Amino acid sequence: MAKGRRYRWLTPENRRLVEQRLAEGVVPRVIAEQLGCSMRTVHRAQVDAVVRRQRRRADSGYRLSIEERIEIGMRVCAGETDAEIARGLGRHRSTIGRELLRCGKRRDRYAPFAAERRARRLACRPKPTKLSRSSRLLAAVEAGLSQQWSPEQISAKLRVDHPVDQEMRISPETIYQSLFVQSRGELRRQLTAELRTGRKSRKPQGMVQHRGHIPGMVNVSERPAEIEDRAVPGHWEGDLILGARQQSAVVTLVERQTRFVTLARIVDRSTEQVTDALKRRVVQLPAHLARSLTWDQGTEMSAHQRFTTDTGIDVYFCDPQSPWQRGSNENTNGLLRQYLPKGTDLSVYDQAALDRISDSLNGRPRKTLGWATPAEKMAELLAYPPATGA
Repeated sequence: MAKGRRYRWLTPENRRLVEQRLAEGVVPRVIAEQLGCSMRTVHRAQVDAVVRRQRRRADSGYRLSIEERIEIGMRVCAGETDAEIARGLGRHRSTIGRELLRCGKRRDRYAPFAAERRARRLACRPKPTKLSRSSRLLAAVEAGLSQQWSPEQISAKLRVDHPVDQEMRISPETIYQSLFVQSRGELRRQLTAELRTGRKSRKPQGMVQHRGHIPGMVNVSERPAEIEDRAVPGHWEGDLILGARQQSAVVTLVERQTRFVTLARIVDRSTEQVTDALKRRVVQLPAHLARSLTWDQGTEMSAHQRFTTDTGIDVYFCDPQSPWQRGSNENTNGLLRQYLPKGTDLSVYDQAALDRISDSLNGRPRKTLGWATPAEKMAELLAYPPATGA
């Protein structure tokens, strides 16, 4: 073997041959002579063989595996296009295109093992986060949180204010991660209190509730189609927000089409208190805005049949542990926790205070309404009621 021989690029067939000869016990010098390459080339192939046998830690289907990269290399040598390679691997064509683009201009020199080593190196954690790299962006996010804006509102507002400045773009999830994950604590920790939930960590889902049986329940699946698609106003969702030690509560009502919220004070959670509070709220509404009510299976609505007789409003009940069937109300209750924090005594809020809270929430622009406010949408319905039969 002549000294100074340069490293030779090996085809996938060459690499398999090197692995086979090494497994047979052939020394690297002899293999190098047979292939007409340097010892460095053989040693690199030997190291790559080890990489091939080691699966990447916590490897997921979203990332290309070493086996897929080897397959890409073989198909490139066979002259296949990006689309053909993608179909063969069950991947998107852009995934193959980006993989080959990262490895230089000559696609025929794509090196699977070099690409795998590069991917492993780039996957090392921790990485500097976007907020840690931009003091401007960090200041803007902190200012939004200080005004009690949600991460989604902050992200959307930055896109509007800086339409071409990529530095001032951040996703809502990145903001949440910077607040909740210790390793990404660029944001001041006390800003978590400005979030609507005020939580210090993510809330686990799947809590099981045990409810008593309510006679004569009509399931939410039997609601008319006009309620499901929010095409017709006047259909409400309701629930209770509970205070400290579940000793106090507030009735919440949300209109499905406009997301308009109204609150009612109650002394206790008895059926009489809840139904009377609901009646006081709905009697103030015109007929076209008081059509139905969807509730969970709380026993406070066990007198729903009498409520329907007195008001003409049909009541539907959700399935157990299915809060998404009252999605508008669940979302609104989460927003209300900014005003009515968990662990506080809700009995200290009189009806005037609750009205001020609902006015504040109804005055917020909502993404689902095209950034109009619930109050504006409700005002339109009051001023221009839909035609009869709508």
